[in-house]
Amino acid sequence: MTTQHSGSFRLFHVAGINVFLHWSWFLVAAYMISQRSHLYSSIQWNVLEYLALFGIVLLHEFGHALACRQVGGRANRIMLWPLGGVAYVDPPQRPGATLWSIVAGPLVNVVLAPVLLALGPLDLLGLKGAWPNAHELLRMISFINIVLLVFNLLPIYPLDGGQILRSLLWFIFGRARSLLVASIIGFLGVGLMLLAALLLHSFWFAILAVFVLLNCWQGLRQALAMARVDKMPHRTGFSCPACGAAPLRGALWRCGRCRKLFDTFESGAVCPHCGAEFDLTRCPECGAQHPMHAWRTPPPIPGAHRG
Repeated sequence: MTTQHSGSFRLFHVAGINVFLHWSWFLVAAYMISQRSHLYSSIQWNVLEYLALFGIVLLHEFGHALACRQVGGRANRIMLWPLGGVAYVDPPQRPGATLWSIVAGPLVNVVLAPVLLALGPLDLLGLKGAWPNAHELLRMISFINIVLLVFNLLPIYPLDGGQILRSLLWFIFGRARSLLVASIIGFLGVGLMLLAALLLHSFWFAILAVFVLLNCWQGLRQALAMARVDKMPHRTGFSCPACGAAPLRGALWRCGRCRKLFDTFESGAVCPHCGAEFDLTRCPECGAQHPMHAWRTPPPIPGAHRG
């Protein structure tokens, strides 16, 4: 393993996707394994169960990452930590692309469910009596996969269910309003999770509630910022070739040489302060980069009409 910033370690990389593990994972793993030691005759089986849990989580996150890449987005990092995993995905800012990037994670659990359930008939071969530890391990892995699937599909932002809801609302209400609605619903989910934590005396539900609360607050702020941007004047005659968004007017692009802000569409991708020329212009909406000529929207043909 190689050390990485923010207290994490890079475990390995596959297809250009780096997988990191946070150091706190080991502390929580030791605690959780010790708390469930009564289920098996040897603690090694508890270790295997915990590793299987994060194996399922890792496959889930790879589902997100690979789907994001499939629609032209960026995804090169997965972080595993005590509360699960996070795939750092940046899909194109389109509702369909975002929806597929999110749905692909739970779909991995859906595919795994019948595979794991199919191991049940092994009881007919006497597995439960001959190898009770192996039987219990297989049963728990199947149960864990179902629990993760159901929990992730709760319509609480930023869980997958909440992000799926946001993506569906995006088709109707637009990018900013959909995130605003999903964040507000997420706050309601926080209240339910805190209530569950009190009723069940669950420390982990309380931790999850705080995690959801922080993300909902961040989503709310982001939605309000998007709404303000949508009200700003946009430049005509240009549109992003990737997402179709018209660029905003104003000095919003920073020169890589002199670090000053300028309006790249007003100056033709040339910094007016130092004369630096830029081959590619980044879209603030989707992050894609294109040459200036690709941004230009052809003028309407005189006399043409839409039938």
